[in-house]
Amino acid sequence: MTGLGTRSVHDDVEEILLSHEQLQARVAELGRQLSADFDGRDPVLVSVLKGSIVFLADLMRSIDVPLSVDLMEVSSYGAGTESSGQVRIIKDLSSSIEGRHVIVVEDIIDTGLTLNYLLRYLHDKSPASITVCCLLDKPARRLAEIEIAYRGFTIPDRFVVGYGLDFDERFRNLPYVGVLRPAVYAGGPPEG
Repeated sequence: MTGLGTRSVHDDVEEILLSHEQLQARVAELGRQLSADFDGRDPVLVSVLKGSIVFLADLMRSIDVPLSVDLMEVSSYGAGTESSGQVRIIKDLSSSIEGRHVIVVEDIIDTGLTLNYLLRYLHDKSPASITVCCLLDKPARRLAEIEIAYRGFTIPDRFVVGYGLDFDERFRNLPYVGVLRPAVYAGGPPEG
């Protein structure tokens, strides 16, 4: 027996940076802002899988105007904690965004390199507008200038997980955003 049943995802969290209640309150505020700003514009939310899915689900339920949703998946990390700088589109849009008001929904903006690439890619598809809505902004690590119209929280340069954010595909199911213990990512995924 490996003991996996006795280990909790919470055990590897050093501290809770943003509680579930803080997240829910801010997402509701963002939804109200987007509803007011995009009233009558029929926006499409474009979310980047997998990290943004929890934020997207809560955000779209907080928006009171007609909208559609599309999903993309890009990769620039692999199993590490640093962006590789190489961006690959794994899953592209399902529908055309030509002439549409696009709201890119991101979980976290770190260096900005991946999002910068993605914004250029989407711009080439001739949308009416592109707006960025991110849950977490980590400006201390920014390498590419990104215009963020809607920002949930500005956070310090710490390695965070939870509320969709992962380390090596783990910890997405935490209901809060927590700081991962350095021993976890320095030594790889935790053992049972």
